[in-house]
Order: sequence, then structure tokens, then C-alpha cells
Amino acid sequence: MSRFIALVDGSIYSKSVCEHAAWIAGRTGSAVEVLHVLGRREMASAPSNLSGSIALGARTSILEELSALDEQRAKLSQKRGWAILDDAKALIEAGGVSNVTTRLRIGDLVEEVAESETDSDMVVIGKRGEAADFAKMHLGSNLERIVRSVQKPVFVAARAFKPIDKILIAFDGGPSSMKAVDHVARSTLYAGLKCRLVMVGSETSETAKQLAGAKTILQAGGYSVDAAIIPGQAEKAILDTIEADAVDLLVMGAYGHSKMRNLIIGSTTTEMVRLCKIPVVLYR
Repeated sequence: MSRFIALVDGSIYSKSVCEHAAWIAGRTGSAVEVLHVLGRREMASAPSNLSGSIALGARTSILEELSALDEQRAKLSQKRGWAILDDAKALIEAGGVSNVTTRLRIGDLVEEVAESETDSDMVVIGKRGEAADFAKMHLGSNLERIVRSVQKPVFVAARAFKPIDKILIAFDGGPSSMKAVDHVARSTLYAGLKCRLVMVGSETSETAKQLAGAKTILQAGGYSVDAAIIPGQAEKAILDTIEADAVDLLVMGAYGHSKMRNLIIGSTTTEMVRLCKIPVVLYR
């Protein structure tokens, strides 16, 4: 049986991650591994400044107390981590999924996900993390790092779960968007959903040919596809289409350009995930 990873951190997005994970597992029959990663900072001793005129004996006593506090803090972090995992597992199982496992790791989140993804089909993560209420227009600090580092599709959960009936594939003719089209055509995850295929830009013989090729792949997968080339700026045109067509899930290729180019001119991927109020599935 295939499996995928659901990342939880105890933030308000964790509930949505679990509900989307249950939806994915229900459609694909996949097992779910719920992963919570404790950062090394949470487990490490905090540096202490004991300079000044503290007597040697007092300094030793303070160091011992600080060491005990650090050990207690680390134990509490682990207990909290297991509690988060237990709650997440219960929530996914309540969605009708029986094959759910949990794993607590200590280290760098991106490194742990990269290690876990090798035998997984997808990674599910919330758009924002524990600071979500304080940074409502910013992405989670680890999201872009994960999308850029993993090779499997990344399902970015919105703030709240809503039933998914219609998907929009944002297509640009590049390798990552072709991968998205091919995966939609083949995967049971999207089977039976209404599908719209959109390419933003000027209609030329080349773009029309690319769109027709993508449409043919989807039709071979059993979809009745509404495909169109629409003018405008990519982010706005896609967001307007999502709203006008009441789309429930956006599917697109991720980071088609280099990090340096994205730094200079911005990234459509980052902007779409940041501004979109529905879940987004990203393919690299």
C-alpha cells in the first residue's frame, strides 16, 4: 500500500492538515504517516551569561539549576510533540482512515521530510505554521524550503477544510506543469472531480498546441476538460478564475525558475500559495 506524510506542528493549520489527509487517504487508499519534528533549538540548552561578580560556588549552583531546567524543557517539548501526534492521529481516524502511524523526530524539518519522502507519494503541510495568527499574509517559514527540496508533490492545506469537487490546473507548458497534468490524469486522488485547465498569456499556435496536448492527456484519463487560454497577469488571472468558477483545489507546477531569478523578479508559485484561499497541490 502507498503512503504519504502529513506534517503537524500544533498550529491552527494542523486540524486542516489532518482533515485534508483523511480526504486524500479516503480517495487513494493510502496509509498516512503523521510527522512532527522538534527543532534542535527546542531540545538544546540555552546559552547562559554568567559573567560578572558571581561567586564560584553560586555560579556552579546556577549552572546545575539551568541544566535541570533545560532537561525538563526538553522532556516537556517531547511530551507536547507526542500529544500533538496523538490528537492528529485521532482526527484522521475520525475521518474514516484506519492505517495511520505517527513519528516524532528531532532535527531540521526539511532534512527529516527529505529523508521520509523517499518511500512516500505526497507531503501534506499547512500554509502557515505556529505564527499563523501573527503573519496572516506570509507563508510558513519552512514551506518554500520543503517545496524546493522534496521531489514528491506537496499538498498545501488551506486554513480550513472544505469538500473538494472542482479542480483548476494552472498550466504553463513547462516540465513541472506537464508533470501535474500527467499525475492528475493517472491518480485516483482526482478521479471523478470536475476539471478546468487554464493557461495564462497570449494565444499563439505554440500555446494552443501545448494546451491541446495537455487536454488530450486529461481526456485519456477520463476527464471532461474545460480548457482555455486567458489573458492577463498570471496570479490575478488564476485567482479571478478560482473565484468565478468556485474552484476547490488548485493544481500547478512549482518553481519553474532558479532561486536567483525568483529573488529578482518574484515567484508565481509563492504568490499563488500566499494569496490563494483554497488548498494548492504543487509539482516539481
